[in-house]
Amino acid sequence: MRIIRYINERNQKQLAALSKSDEIYDLPFEDFLSFINGMKRENQSPLEFINKLINQKSEPKRNMKDVTVTIPIDAPEVWAAGVTYEKSKEARNYEATQGKLDSQTFYDKVYDAERPEIFFKSTAARTVGPNDPVNLRSDSNWQIPEPELGLVIDKSGEVIGYTIGNDMSCRDIEGENPLYLPQAKMWKNSCSIGPAILLEEAVTDPYELKIICRIYRNEHIVFEGEAQVSQLKRKLDQLVDYLILDNQVFDGTVLLTGTCIVPPNEFTLKDNDRVEIEIPRIGVLSNPVKLPNPILTKAN
Repeated sequence: MRIIRYINERNQKQLAALSKSDEIYDLPFEDFLSFINGMKRENQSPLEFINKLINQKSEPKRNMKDVTVTIPIDAPEVWAAGVTYEKSKEARNYEATQGKLDSQTFYDKVYDAERPEIFFKSTAARTVGPNDPVNLRSDSNWQIPEPELGLVIDKSGEVIGYTIGNDMSCRDIEGENPLYLPQAKMWKNSCSIGPAILLEEAVTDPYELKIICRIYRNEHIVFEGEAQVSQLKRKLDQLVDYLILDNQVFDGTVLLTGTCIVPPNEFTLKDNDRVEIEIPRIGVLSNPVKLPNPILTKAN
C-alpha cells in the first residue's frame, strides 16, 4: 500500500492511500507522520487501518491520473549514502583519476570499508516532488541524476516506508577534489523524492525492488538503465545504523541508499531534459531539468 499527497479542491495538500489500481482514498490526517503516529497511538497497523478504510468505502473518491500529485512528505532532512554499488565505485574512480583508472583511490577503500560514506544531501526547502523542476548548477559542465531507493525513517531509525529519490550530482566538481562534495551534491532543487511512500509492512523483501531510469531530450530517450536493490554492497539496516550513530535524526528523515545506474561518462544533463525514475511498486518520479538564470539566482 502506498501513501501520496495531492492538491485538493481547496488547493491544499491532501494525504491519501493509493490502491494497486491507482484509486485514491483520502486519509483523515494532516500528513504522513501524523498518520503513522496516530496508528502507533492506537496500537494499530497502518496497513490494517487503510484496508479497513477501503472496505468501508464502496467507491474511491478519484483516480491518481485525475489529480496533481505533490511531494509525499516534507522530509526535515535528506541524507545519502555513496559508493554502495560497484557501478558507483567505478564511476567515482573515473572522476577522481580523470579516466586513468590506474591506481586505487579512496573510493575503493570506502567501498570495502566497514564504515559507509554518508553525507548530508538536502533540507525540506531544497527538496522537490513529482513534476517539479530539478536544477542544474551553473558552474558545472558534467551533471547527472542518481536514481536511488529512499528509506523513510523515524527518529529512532525505524524504517516506516520506501520512496524514490533523485540525488542530482556534479561529477566534475566531485572529481576535482573530494572536499568539494557538498557543492557537488547540494544546491537549490538538487534533490527530488516521490511520488509515493510504500509502507514498510507492505514490503516482504526490499532487495527485490527494481530501479529504472530514463532520461528524455526533446521527448526522445537518450539514456535508459535499470538495476536491482539486491546489487547493493551493503545492507540497508547498516546504512541506517551509521546514520543514527551518535546523531540526532528526526521523524520523516529520508536516507537515499546510493545508485547503481550511471549514464555514460560522456553524458551530461541539459536544460529542458526530463528525468524519470521508476520503482514499479512505488511509481514514477518525473522531473524536468532546468538551468536557472545565474544572474537571477545570485540576486535572490
